[in-house]
Amino acid sequence: MCSLMAKLLFVMTGAAYWTLKDGTRYATGYWAEEFAAPYKALTEAGHRIVVATPGGVVPHVDMMSLRPEMAGSAEIALDLERIIRSAEEMRRPIRLSDARLEDYGAVYFPGGHGPMEDLCVNADAGRLLTAALASGKPLAVVCHAPAAMLATRMHGVSPFAGYRLTAFTNDEEEAVGLAPRARWLLEDELKDLGVDFTRGEIWKPYTVVDRNLYTGQNPASAGALAERLLKEALTGLPT
Repeated sequence: MCSLMAKLLFVMTGAAYWTLKDGTRYATGYWAEEFAAPYKALTEAGHRIVVATPGGVVPHVDMMSLRPEMAGSAEIALDLERIIRSAEEMRRPIRLSDARLEDYGAVYFPGGHGPMEDLCVNADAGRLLTAALASGKPLAVVCHAPAAMLATRMHGVSPFAGYRLTAFTNDEEEAVGLAPRARWLLEDELKDLGVDFTRGEIWKPYTVVDRNLYTGQNPASAGALAERLLKEALTGLPT
């Protein structure tokens, strides 16, 4: 249990679909485990969560992430659904444009394919990421959410250039069958930003910490990322 409670900002996609290169819309949103596992760990440790989305829209869960075969079992899927239903913060998100870094002790970006549609080109996401990285406050980003780092290119060279990080890999996108249909692949675009991209086995938890930046490769990494935050960065944060 952390000694002091902090207010933490969860920046989430507002997209309900991802536009593929042939123009079709692939139904998506945020990935259940990437919200629910950190939410449970962080709230049980006493922290308060505020959710922010572009335009303040209520986030859409990717229904595939609640299928038993994707979640790991029927029991896990039901638990994820229960956590999401109980999270009052999800039903009243603030506008991302209104989010002020100084109000929060740390920032977390969950993934899902949604960020590949909206956060990757969202100026507010780019602004917040740039400020959070420079602030020294813990900044955690998992799976497809590093797509939001692409929005920092609007300001010239990305501040993430030279940082060691991980994200959803090309191999994992191939494994889910979406790589040939995607307009671009996250791993490729992040490497173009100049980051030091690193990875573990597909589907296995893999986390990387470089200075105040915490990243996780895939859905299985979300819970592990939250645990690292709790152990290494959040104990003793002021409210």
